[in-house]
Amino acid sequence: MPLQIVHHPDYDAGFAVNHRFPMSKYPLLMEALSARGLAGSDALNMPEPAPASWLKLAHAAFYVDQVIACEVPAKVEREIGFPVGPRVSLRAQLATGGTVLAARLALLNGIACNTAGGSHHARRAQGAGFCTFNDVAVASLVLLAEGAVQNILIVDLDVHQGDGTADILGDEPRAFTFSMHGERNYPVRKIASDLDIALPDGTGDAAYLERLSGLLPKLSARARWDIVFYNAGVDVHAEDRLGRLSLSNEGLRARDDTVIRHFRALDAPVCGVIGGGYATDVAALAARHAILFEVASRYA
Repeated sequence: MPLQIVHHPDYDAGFAVNHRFPMSKYPLLMEALSARGLAGSDALNMPEPAPASWLKLAHAAFYVDQVIACEVPAKVEREIGFPVGPRVSLRAQLATGGTVLAARLALLNGIACNTAGGSHHARRAQGAGFCTFNDVAVASLVLLAEGAVQNILIVDLDVHQGDGTADILGDEPRAFTFSMHGERNYPVRKIASDLDIALPDGTGDAAYLERLSGLLPKLSARARWDIVFYNAGVDVHAEDRLGRLSLSNEGLRARDDTVIRHFRALDAPVCGVIGGGYATDVAALAARHAILFEVASRYA
């Protein structure tokens, strides 16, 4: 069976091409996956919007209601980084539903990926940092509530620290949050994960991979993980304008392979989400996001 990929055309909320959040990367990612032969009809799955009942497992009920009604206070919209109108609200619900669906497919097939997700700055009471709903936290709590899993590991390798995921899951002993990120990057005020590794500016392929390879056995020794959520943000790349680290395309490929190979060898299902990426060349950015799917397809 090919790698199961979750996608919806409305992941693209139609921002202006010069917006700081490169919304056009979503259709360009699908073009890249099609060009690589990864987006056949037997591989693609379309999510439904996450219902409010799922969203309220992770987020305050008043905030979920604000997003669904498109009545988010202006101050919170400024922290998110864009207005929450109907297309953004739908996109947030779909991307979250997409990560839940990808997680279910990973439990069935061993690995699956969402072409969105990794919105790890959304906290319990509000969104922030281009993140409206925290899809991985929602998916984790949905699976736990259903009894589908008992032990969840979040491996967050986006360049920014996963403060929102830490905020939402900090009191959930069945979910372990690990974030390896740039030390001097957003958010300024970090919320402690179960394990945080902060890297200095300019960290390149060799140092990054050495640090990661040393940490994975320690993570897998903590529990038998029923599912691993992997945030494969590409904003660690040297050409990312918000990143400050210095990985190459080859480094991204080696990183993704290191993570997926480690956990699949232990028979732990892996659910991949794309996380952040903010390069000016959006076609090159989409090609970097496609690396996750190329690597994951080898383990499908």
